[in-house]
Amino acid sequence: MAQRRTDLAVEAHQLWREGAGEADSLPGVRAVEEDREGFAVTTVTVSSPEAARALGKPEGVYITVELDGLLRREEDAFRRAAEAVADCLKPLLPEDGPALVVGLGNRAVTPDLIGPLAVDHLLVTRHLVEQVPEHFGHLRPVAAAAPGVLAATGVESSLTARALARELKPACVIAVDALASRSLDRLCRTVQISNTGVAPGSGVGNHREALDRESLGVPVFTVGAPTVVDGATLALDLLERAGKTGLDRGDLPAGDGFFVTPREVDQRVADLGKALGYAVSMALNPSLTVDELTLLLE
Repeated sequence: MAQRRTDLAVEAHQLWREGAGEADSLPGVRAVEEDREGFAVTTVTVSSPEAARALGKPEGVYITVELDGLLRREEDAFRRAAEAVADCLKPLLPEDGPALVVGLGNRAVTPDLIGPLAVDHLLVTRHLVEQVPEHFGHLRPVAAAAPGVLAATGVESSLTARALARELKPACVIAVDALASRSLDRLCRTVQISNTGVAPGSGVGNHREALDRESLGVPVFTVGAPTVVDGATLALDLLERAGKTGLDRGDLPAGDGFFVTPREVDQRVADLGKALGYAVSMALNPSLTVDELTLLLE
Protein backbone atom coordinates (compact mmCIF):
# COMPACT_ATOMS: atom_id res chain seq x y z
CA MET A 1 0.00 0.00 0.00
CA ALA A 2 1.31 3.42 -0.87
CA GLN A 3 2.46 5.36 2.17
CA ARG A 4 0.17 8.25 3.03
CA ARG A 5 0.46 10.60 5.97
CA THR A 6 -2.84 11.23 7.74
CA ASP A 7 -4.03 11.97 11.27
CA LEU A 8 -7.59 10.88 10.46
CA ALA A 9 -8.64 7.39 11.49
CA VAL A 10 -11.39 7.36 8.85
CA GLU A 11 -8.72 7.89 6.18
CA ALA A 12 -6.37 5.31 7.70
CA HIS A 13 -9.23 2.80 7.57
CA GLN A 14 -9.95 3.78 3.97
CA LEU A 15 -6.30 3.32 3.04
CA TRP A 16 -6.24 -0.12 4.65
CA ARG A 17 -9.33 -1.13 2.68
CA GLU A 18 -7.79 0.17 -0.55
CA GLY A 19 -4.74 -1.99 0.08
CA ALA A 20 -6.63 -5.08 1.22
CA GLY A 21 -9.61 -4.85 -1.11
CA GLU A 22 -12.89 -3.01 -0.64
CA ALA A 23 -14.74 -6.19 0.33
CA ASP A 24 -12.36 -7.02 3.18
CA SER A 25 -13.02 -5.97 6.76
CA LEU A 26 -10.42 -5.47 9.44
CA PRO A 27 -11.16 -7.38 12.67
CA GLY A 28 -11.21 -5.00 15.60
CA VAL A 29 -12.44 -2.02 13.55
CA ARG A 30 -16.06 -0.90 13.37
CA ALA A 31 -17.23 2.05 11.27
CA VAL A 32 -20.72 3.56 11.64
CA GLU A 33 -22.14 6.39 9.53
CA GLU A 34 -24.92 8.76 10.59
CA ASP A 35 -26.15 12.34 10.18
CA ARG A 36 -26.08 15.13 12.77
CA GLU A 37 -27.49 18.58 12.13
CA GLY A 38 -27.25 17.93 8.39
CA PHE A 39 -23.57 16.90 8.51
CA ALA A 40 -22.18 13.42 7.75
CA VAL A 41 -20.62 11.74 10.80
CA THR A 42 -18.47 8.60 10.76
CA THR A 43 -17.45 6.85 13.98
CA VAL A 44 -14.49 4.49 13.73
CA THR A 45 -13.87 2.31 16.79
CA VAL A 46 -10.49 0.57 17.03
CA SER A 47 -10.78 -2.19 19.63
CA SER A 48 -7.79 -4.50 19.27
CA PRO A 49 -4.00 -4.17 19.30
CA GLU A 50 -3.83 -5.82 15.85
CA ALA A 51 -6.24 -3.29 14.37
CA ALA A 52 -4.36 -0.43 16.02
CA ARG A 53 -1.11 -1.63 14.42
CA ALA A 54 -2.76 -2.05 11.03
CA LEU A 55 -4.15 1.50 11.04
CA GLY A 56 -1.29 3.13 12.90
CA LYS A 57 -3.78 4.56 15.42
CA PRO A 58 -4.16 3.83 19.15
CA GLU A 59 -7.15 1.85 20.31
CA GLY A 60 -10.11 4.13 20.91
CA VAL A 61 -13.01 6.00 19.35
CA TYR A 62 -12.57 8.40 16.42
CA ILE A 63 -15.51 10.51 15.30
CA THR A 64 -15.25 12.42 12.01
CA VAL A 65 -17.69 15.25 11.23
CA GLU A 66 -17.81 16.59 7.66
CA LEU A 67 -18.53 20.34 7.89
CA ASP A 68 -18.94 21.10 4.18
CA GLY A 69 -21.88 23.39 4.91
CA LEU A 70 -19.71 25.57 7.14
CA LEU A 71 -17.15 25.91 4.36
CA ARG A 72 -19.89 26.98 1.95
CA ARG A 73 -21.32 29.34 4.60
CA GLU A 74 -24.77 27.84 4.28
CA GLU A 75 -27.61 29.43 6.23
CA ASP A 76 -27.35 28.61 9.97
CA ALA A 77 -24.26 26.48 9.24
CA PHE A 78 -22.21 27.86 12.14
CA ARG A 79 -24.82 26.99 14.75
CA ARG A 80 -25.40 23.55 13.27
CA ALA A 81 -21.64 22.87 13.04
CA ALA A 82 -21.02 23.85 16.65
CA GLU A 83 -23.95 21.76 17.87
CA ALA A 84 -22.97 18.73 15.78
CA VAL A 85 -19.40 18.69 17.10
CA ALA A 86 -20.61 19.32 20.67
CA ASP A 87 -23.12 16.45 20.39
CA CYS A 88 -20.33 14.10 19.26
CA LEU A 89 -17.87 15.18 21.96
CA LYS A 90 -20.20 15.32 24.97
CA PRO A 91 -20.89 11.54 25.34
CA LEU A 92 -17.15 10.84 25.53
CA LEU A 93 -16.51 13.26 28.40
CA PRO A 94 -16.86 12.60 32.15
CA GLU A 95 -20.31 13.73 33.28
CA ASP A 96 -18.98 16.27 35.78
CA GLY A 97 -15.82 17.72 37.27
CA PRO A 98 -13.53 20.54 36.12
CA ALA A 99 -12.00 20.50 32.65
CA LEU A 100 -8.78 21.85 31.17
CA VAL A 101 -8.75 22.84 27.49
CA VAL A 102 -5.35 23.11 25.79
CA GLY A 103 -5.11 24.90 22.44
CA LEU A 104 -2.05 23.48 20.68
CA GLY A 105 -0.34 25.34 17.86
CA ASN A 106 1.75 28.27 16.72
CA ARG A 107 -0.03 31.64 16.47
CA ALA A 108 2.56 32.77 13.90
CA VAL A 109 1.62 30.02 11.42
CA THR A 110 -1.93 30.25 10.07
CA PRO A 111 -2.55 26.52 9.37
CA ASP A 112 -1.42 25.82 12.95
CA LEU A 113 -3.81 28.35 14.52
CA ILE A 114 -6.80 26.07 15.12
CA GLY A 115 -5.97 25.34 18.77
CA PRO A 116 -5.19 28.91 19.93
CA LEU A 117 -8.24 30.29 18.08
CA ALA A 118 -10.50 27.72 19.71
CA VAL A 119 -9.25 28.86 23.13
CA ASP A 120 -9.96 32.47 22.13
CA HIS A 121 -13.61 31.47 21.53
CA LEU A 122 -13.94 29.24 24.60
CA LEU A 123 -16.07 30.09 27.63
CA VAL A 124 -13.60 29.94 30.53
CA THR A 125 -15.52 29.57 33.79
CA ARG A 126 -13.22 28.25 36.53
CA HIS A 127 -12.61 31.64 38.12
CA LEU A 128 -16.28 32.63 37.83
CA VAL A 129 -17.52 29.43 39.46
CA GLU A 130 -15.06 29.87 42.34
CA GLN A 131 -15.49 33.61 42.88
CA VAL A 132 -19.17 34.22 42.07
CA PRO A 133 -20.88 30.87 42.71
CA GLU A 134 -24.29 32.49 43.23
CA HIS A 135 -24.35 33.47 39.55
CA PHE A 136 -22.10 30.89 37.88
CA GLY A 137 -22.21 27.88 40.20
CA HIS A 138 -24.42 25.98 37.75
CA LEU A 139 -21.61 25.95 35.15
CA ARG A 140 -18.82 23.43 34.88
CA PRO A 141 -15.41 24.85 35.87
CA VAL A 142 -13.33 25.22 32.68
CA ALA A 143 -9.73 26.44 32.51
CA ALA A 144 -7.79 26.98 29.29
CA ALA A 145 -4.28 27.53 28.00
CA ALA A 146 -2.60 28.05 24.64
CA PRO A 147 0.99 27.15 25.56
CA GLY A 148 2.57 27.95 22.20
CA VAL A 149 5.38 25.92 20.65
CA LEU A 150 8.85 24.95 21.81
CA ALA A 151 10.62 27.23 19.31
CA ALA A 152 8.78 30.28 20.66
CA THR A 153 8.64 29.52 24.38
CA GLY A 154 11.50 27.11 25.09
CA VAL A 155 8.95 24.90 26.86
CA GLU A 156 7.28 21.78 25.47
CA SER A 157 3.49 22.17 25.33
CA SER A 158 3.20 18.76 27.00
CA LEU A 159 5.23 20.05 29.96
CA THR A 160 2.91 23.05 30.35
CA ALA A 161 -0.16 20.82 30.10
CA ARG A 162 1.26 18.38 32.65
CA ALA A 163 2.04 21.16 35.12
CA LEU A 164 -1.45 22.62 34.76
CA ALA A 165 -3.09 19.21 35.13
CA ARG A 166 -1.07 18.52 38.28
CA GLU A 167 -2.06 21.88 39.79
CA LEU A 168 -5.71 22.10 38.67
CA LYS A 169 -6.56 18.39 38.96
CA PRO A 170 -9.16 18.39 36.15
CA ALA A 171 -11.50 15.50 35.50
CA CYS A 172 -10.36 15.60 31.87
CA VAL A 173 -8.19 17.47 29.38
CA ILE A 174 -9.40 18.45 25.91
CA ALA A 175 -6.64 19.18 23.41
CA VAL A 176 -7.52 21.16 20.27
CA ASP A 177 -5.02 20.89 17.44
CA ALA A 178 -4.45 21.18 13.69
CA LEU A 179 -4.13 17.87 11.85
CA ALA A 180 -2.93 16.55 8.49
CA SER A 181 -5.12 14.83 5.90
CA ARG A 182 -4.32 12.54 2.97
CA SER A 183 -6.59 14.48 0.64
CA LEU A 184 -7.32 18.05 -0.40
CA ASP A 185 -11.02 17.22 -0.16
CA ARG A 186 -10.92 17.16 3.65
CA LEU A 187 -8.80 20.23 4.34
CA CYS A 188 -10.50 22.76 6.64
CA ARG A 189 -13.85 21.00 6.32
CA THR A 190 -13.44 17.96 8.59
CA VAL A 191 -13.28 17.65 12.37
CA GLN A 192 -12.01 14.58 14.20
CA ILE A 193 -12.87 13.89 17.83
CA SER A 194 -11.08 11.11 19.71
CA ASN A 195 -10.54 9.77 23.22
CA THR A 196 -6.93 8.72 22.61
CA GLY A 197 -4.96 11.92 23.28
CA VAL A 198 -2.64 13.60 20.81
CA ALA A 199 1.04 13.88 19.86
CA PRO A 200 1.59 17.58 19.00
CA GLY A 201 3.25 18.11 15.62
CA SER A 202 2.71 14.53 14.45
CA GLY A 203 0.76 15.67 11.40
CA VAL A 204 3.81 17.41 9.95
CA GLY A 205 6.34 14.83 11.11
CA ASN A 206 7.48 16.89 14.11
CA HIS A 207 6.59 14.42 16.86
CA ARG A 208 6.60 15.80 20.40
CA GLU A 209 5.72 14.17 23.71
CA ALA A 210 2.15 12.93 23.67
CA LEU A 211 -0.70 14.40 25.68
CA ASP A 212 -2.61 11.35 26.88
CA ARG A 213 -3.85 9.63 30.01
CA GLU A 214 -0.42 8.14 30.67
CA SER A 215 1.42 11.49 30.53
CA LEU A 216 -1.21 13.70 32.21
CA GLY A 217 -2.83 11.25 34.60
CA VAL A 218 -6.40 12.04 33.44
CA PRO A 219 -8.49 11.20 30.37
CA VAL A 220 -7.40 13.24 27.35
CA PHE A 221 -9.74 13.96 24.44
CA THR A 222 -8.73 15.53 21.14
CA VAL A 223 -10.66 17.80 18.83
CA GLY A 224 -8.78 18.55 15.61
CA ALA A 225 -9.20 19.69 12.04
CA PRO A 226 -6.87 18.95 9.09
CA THR A 227 -5.39 22.13 7.61
CA VAL A 228 -2.46 20.66 5.64
CA VAL A 229 -1.68 17.72 3.38
CA ASP A 230 1.82 16.32 3.04
CA GLY A 231 3.34 17.03 -0.40
CA ALA A 232 4.26 13.44 -1.19
CA THR A 233 0.88 12.18 0.05
CA LEU A 234 -0.90 14.72 -2.15
CA ALA A 235 1.17 13.77 -5.19
CA LEU A 236 0.38 10.07 -4.73
CA ASP A 237 -3.31 10.84 -4.26
CA LEU A 238 -3.48 12.97 -7.43
CA LEU A 239 -1.54 10.38 -9.44
CA GLU A 240 -3.98 7.67 -8.35
CA ARG A 241 -6.91 9.86 -9.43
CA ALA A 242 -5.21 10.12 -12.83
CA GLY A 243 -5.06 6.32 -13.04
CA LYS A 244 -1.40 5.82 -12.09
CA THR A 245 -1.63 3.25 -9.30
CA GLY A 246 0.94 1.16 -7.44
CA LEU A 247 3.30 4.04 -6.69
CA ASP A 248 4.95 4.69 -3.33
CA ARG A 249 6.78 7.58 -1.68
CA GLY A 250 10.07 6.15 -2.87
CA ASP A 251 8.94 6.57 -6.50
CA LEU A 252 8.70 10.36 -6.10
CA PRO A 253 11.78 12.54 -6.68
CA ALA A 254 10.65 15.04 -4.02
CA GLY A 255 7.75 15.89 -1.75
CA ASP A 256 8.85 15.13 1.79
CA GLY A 257 9.07 18.25 3.91
CA PHE A 258 6.48 20.14 1.86
CA PHE A 259 2.95 20.77 3.08
CA VAL A 260 0.02 22.15 1.08
CA THR A 261 -2.80 24.25 2.51
CA PRO A 262 -5.81 25.97 0.87
CA ARG A 263 -5.44 29.46 -0.57
CA GLU A 264 -8.27 30.70 1.67
CA VAL A 265 -6.74 29.14 4.79
CA ASP A 266 -6.99 32.36 6.83
CA GLN A 267 -10.78 32.53 6.67
CA ARG A 268 -11.28 28.79 6.88
CA VAL A 269 -9.12 28.48 9.99
CA ALA A 270 -10.87 31.47 11.57
CA ASP A 271 -14.27 29.84 10.99
CA LEU A 272 -13.13 26.44 12.27
CA GLY A 273 -11.36 27.84 15.32
CA LYS A 274 -14.48 29.72 16.38
CA ALA A 275 -16.76 26.74 15.70
CA LEU A 276 -14.55 24.40 17.75
CA GLY A 277 -14.32 26.86 20.63
CA TYR A 278 -18.11 27.09 20.77
CA ALA A 279 -18.48 23.31 20.37
CA VAL A 280 -16.15 22.49 23.25
CA SER A 281 -17.91 25.09 25.43
CA MET A 282 -21.30 23.53 24.66
CA ALA A 283 -20.05 19.97 25.22
CA LEU A 284 -18.77 20.97 28.67
CA ASN A 285 -21.83 23.09 29.52
CA PRO A 286 -24.74 21.59 27.54
CA SER A 287 -27.27 24.05 28.95
CA LEU A 288 -25.71 26.87 26.92
CA THR A 289 -26.83 27.71 23.40
CA VAL A 290 -24.86 29.32 20.57
CA ASP A 291 -26.73 32.60 21.10
CA GLU A 292 -25.99 32.59 24.83
CA LEU A 293 -22.31 31.89 24.20
CA THR A 294 -22.17 34.76 21.73
CA LEU A 295 -23.53 37.13 24.37
CA LEU A 296 -21.00 35.89 26.93
CA LEU A 297 -17.96 35.85 24.63
CA GLU A 298 -18.37 38.83 22.33
